[in-house]
Amino acid sequence: MERVDIAIIGTGPAGVSAALTAVNRNKRVMLLGSRELSEKVTKAHEIRNYPGFPQVKGADLAEAFRRHLEAAGVEITEKRVGAVYAMGDYFALQTGEEMQEAEAVILATGVVQAHPLPGEKELLGRGVSYCATCDAPLYRGKTAAVIGYSPREEAEAAFLSQVCEKVLYFPVYAEETGLPGSVQVIREKVTGIEQADGKRLVRTETGAYVADGVFVLREAVAPDTLVPGLATEGAHVTVNRKMETNLPGVFACGDLTGTPYQYVKAAGEGNVAAIGAAIYVDAKRRQKEAALRSE
Repeated sequence: MERVDIAIIGTGPAGVSAALTAVNRNKRVMLLGSRELSEKVTKAHEIRNYPGFPQVKGADLAEAFRRHLEAAGVEITEKRVGAVYAMGDYFALQTGEEMQEAEAVILATGVVQAHPLPGEKELLGRGVSYCATCDAPLYRGKTAAVIGYSPREEAEAAFLSQVCEKVLYFPVYAEETGLPGSVQVIREKVTGIEQADGKRLVRTETGAYVADGVFVLREAVAPDTLVPGLATEGAHVTVNRKMETNLPGVFACGDLTGTPYQYVKAAGEGNVAAIGAAIYVDAKRRQKEAALRSE
């Protein structure tokens, strides 16, 4: 696997801006997120303060972002990042069953709106997971519960049904599901996750369901869960004016760093984060070269 210089997580204005700036700095980038870009942008009725685009519709601005990325040769890798691990000399990003490697990471995921369910964080790694394709083999022939926050998560529930004896699916959205008959769809509001007698218990407003493992599938994971050890304040990542976090080599930008939640602010921070990440990567490279010369 080829290690990239900078991995950028998120395809909103901050992530797009970071990717374009990083490429201009001659860095190899991996942009991870939705090819549809930011839903917040695409559904905006009208944006009036984005330079060069007076009274632009969100869908038109998103299309301009897409064209700019294509012109710069930046491809979007449409994979969900479940975790980012500092490996000493580089970062490993868990994307399903694969691991991606990068010298630096830029977080541009936006604000995670959904609050963790009661018991979710406490049981994470102990029967609760954010990645079905990663952990499905652990529940072969067993019962898995999936709490899905959008129709996109149905693919992972369908995958689990090929491995597990039983799959319970709790949709946290109103749209009709398109799941195979082997998946039991339960339209009850989930109120928490518990552990009892070595099993996991999904509690709803009207009942309780026993499972061996529970998968909580959202568009984005809370930043301090995504990157262990990351300093946060509420829903936001703590950064300095260079968009540096408390972890060397990890940068954050956009809505994730706090208000105001403005597209133009997010794009500017993406630019700053990419410059900082490029400087970080170059400094690491010089240190390695100096160490080799001194041997």
